[in-house]
Amino acid sequence: MEISSSVQWMLAAVIFVYLIVMYAIGFIAQSKVETAEDFLVAGRQLPLSLAWMTLLATWFGAGTLLAAADEVRQEGLQAGALDPFGAGCCLLLAGLFVAGPIWRMQILTVPDLFRQKFGPAAELIASLILVPSYFGWIAAQFTALANMLELFFGIPLSVGLVIVAVVGTGYTLMGGMWSVTLTDAVQITLVLVGLIILTIVILAELGNGSASSGMTKLWKETPSEMSVIIPYQDVAAFWGWLGLFLTGALGNLPGQDLMQRIFACKSDRIAKYACYIAGGMYLLFGLMPMLLGLEANLLFPEEVNTAVLPALAHAFLHPAVAIVFVVAVLSAVLSTIDSAILSPASVLSQNIGTRFLKMDLLKMNRYAVLMVAVCSLAMAFAGEDAYALLEEAYLLTMVGLFVPMMFGLYTKPKHRYAAVASMLTGIILWGLHFVMGWETFLTPLEPLAMWPAPLSLTITGLALIVYLICEPPWKLEWVKT
Repeated sequence: MEISSSVQWMLAAVIFVYLIVMYAIGFIAQSKVETAEDFLVAGRQLPLSLAWMTLLATWFGAGTLLAAADEVRQEGLQAGALDPFGAGCCLLLAGLFVAGPIWRMQILTVPDLFRQKFGPAAELIASLILVPSYFGWIAAQFTALANMLELFFGIPLSVGLVIVAVVGTGYTLMGGMWSVTLTDAVQITLVLVGLIILTIVILAELGNGSASSGMTKLWKETPSEMSVIIPYQDVAAFWGWLGLFLTGALGNLPGQDLMQRIFACKSDRIAKYACYIAGGMYLLFGLMPMLLGLEANLLFPEEVNTAVLPALAHAFLHPAVAIVFVVAVLSAVLSTIDSAILSPASVLSQNIGTRFLKMDLLKMNRYAVLMVAVCSLAMAFAGEDAYALLEEAYLLTMVGLFVPMMFGLYTKPKHRYAAVASMLTGIILWGLHFVMGWETFLTPLEPLAMWPAPLSLTITGLALIVYLICEPPWKLEWVKT
């Protein structure tokens, strides 16, 4: 994709102004930070307007914009099982079952819940699961944005990685959650505006000037197998789809990035409604990249050498409008980077650092942000194979943390070791399958390998069984939430 020098200069100027605005917001946010609570959860002062926007911006990143469109182009609408369907439903489930009770606990991190309900050993294990699960994700975001800088400006990948890491970490260091939230509000606005413009323009292109005609043509000419959202007619395909959907819907619930925004809300009511609004918006706007993926099959029947959305923007948008779209993608990635850096840093400082260091908590949190950014940058330099391994670690939150977290919210545990046993069951079984490369449950044992349920669901189910063995159902003491 060749970029003219005039467009390069225009894009560079727009990005420069954009970054100045982001850092100005970060500087303003810094004045709101006096304590560790201000830094981590914005003093628990977020109104509904900011709360749902930062929730949406946290997850609506490059994966939703770029990867989802590419996968739908190849596989059809069923490729949206994990994102946006799973992720969007996760936000709705958080509003229904988690936001209210966990907000009322007045904690700062997810491992704080494990400490209060199950003791310090469970807190430490939960922390050791959560912190590294973000490194691969952050490294992938660094690389995605560095690739854009290389594409548009010819900046070498190694230099681009450093630039992206410095920019994304800089304003996060200034104001913590306040910086993240205020910049998220600007960034998600740009993302949604850019996505709406691109969707309307491409539909009009498909419909010879009419977006509605373009939509009609899209559904008529898209092969029926590409229009299937849930592959219910094929048992194996359905189980695979369900596994991906539930991984997105349940596996992200114990995530520190999601919970940190819930903790930051002014009230439990605001926390719940912020999740509902963000979930609805995620599902609505997440459909747009999927439609664009299908449209690309009609407009570009041949293979393209770059991601679908940038190819569409380059081919059909006026250069000035294309710049808006590029800045929208930049915003999407940066909003994910700052959230992803702050979340593990919070756990690293509050739940691990305080065990070994006597230091001002606000200062410790800022050091933790730097440490997470450096580790993630090192992972990005190590190459795609290295950080792709750690990207898989996000499944550990589902198999290791989901079960004890939900019981911790809704019951009063009598045996603290129940959570530890459940977590260890989940992470050891998952680690065994990951190291051995087994894609089905206990692959060498043929009868068990025929079990149809996805591996992540099977291991989560076993973690649940272990928990209930330690805490028999008839002895559970349910609490009013």
